[in-house]
Amino acid sequence: METLHAADEVRRTWDDPEPIPDGAVVVGRDRVRAVGPYEELRARFPDARVRRWAGVLGPARVHEGPLPDAPTPRERIHAVLKAGAVAVRAEYAAGPGLGAAAERVGVRVLPVARAGAITRDGRADLAVFDAEGRCVATVCAGRLVHRRA
Repeated sequence: METLHAADEVRRTWDDPEPIPDGAVVVGRDRVRAVGPYEELRARFPDARVRRWAGVLGPARVHEGPLPDAPTPRERIHAVLKAGAVAVRAEYAAGPGLGAAAERVGVRVLPVARAGAITRDGRADLAVFDAEGRCVATVCAGRLVHRRA
């Protein structure tokens, strides 16, 4: 089953010169199936579950510094997800249990940071940010892993 993530604006990259107002991203399993205007995608994928987000939807980020302090490796990785990131730099994931905690939820461990992009058939790593820059939702490999209450 597909999920249609709709937002006030969709950006394929964070410096996208042509964002899509009232846009959407269709996710099937762990892949992006389509990106475009909400109404167009709703017509193309009428059976998709719809999740509406207030804010700007774009590619999830790479957490570039040390992981936030927390009592357990799982909680440290969850703090990264709450910030809209689904990848961490390898040098910061070397602590006891961090690599395993990242792997369990699908957080990628990268040797170098690289800018993300939302592309058809690419891994569905998405983040939504509100007008104040707070992360509203994080999707990691197609799974909703964080949602602000």
